[in-house]
Amino acid sequence: MSEEQKLDPRLHFVVATAIIVRDGKYLIVKRAPNEKAFPNKWSVPGGKLVLHEYSHLPKTTPTHPQWYNVVDFVLRKEVREEVGLEIERSKYVCDLVFIRPDGYPVVTLSYWAPYKSGEVVLNHELSDFAWVTLEEARNYDFIEGIWDEIRQVEEMSQKT
Repeated sequence: MSEEQKLDPRLHFVVATAIIVRDGKYLIVKRAPNEKAFPNKWSVPGGKLVLHEYSHLPKTTPTHPQWYNVVDFVLRKEVREEVGLEIERSKYVCDLVFIRPDGYPVVTLSYWAPYKSGEVVLNHELSDFAWVTLEEARNYDFIEGIWDEIRQVEEMSQKT
């Protein structure tokens, strides 16, 4: 990255991901080969929080722009757009920070949610999908850490 391209260190992409659970299996998706970050790697649905996608929502305070539950809104929207599914209310799993190959720092908020309805229909960002058990998931070339997040969900769901 050149000196002019240096990013403001205070700015990050914020991404929300959903580990979707259906009948004891997890939905995993393969990123398309043209994706900037992690092409052809297996992951779970999700996407960036983008101002123009939630700024039209009703504000939750009268004096300045503020929105509650925007992560849940974006998570449901991204799942619908990427894989065509509806999900139940999501639950927090973990968060992580990484730097993309193009230099952008990313804060990822990982959630899990029970499947609600729909059939998987992939958008252009994805090239394949599978419903897998935790053990079956070991056989896929995931973005580093995704299998561990699925394992965390397995442990969390067994406690409820």
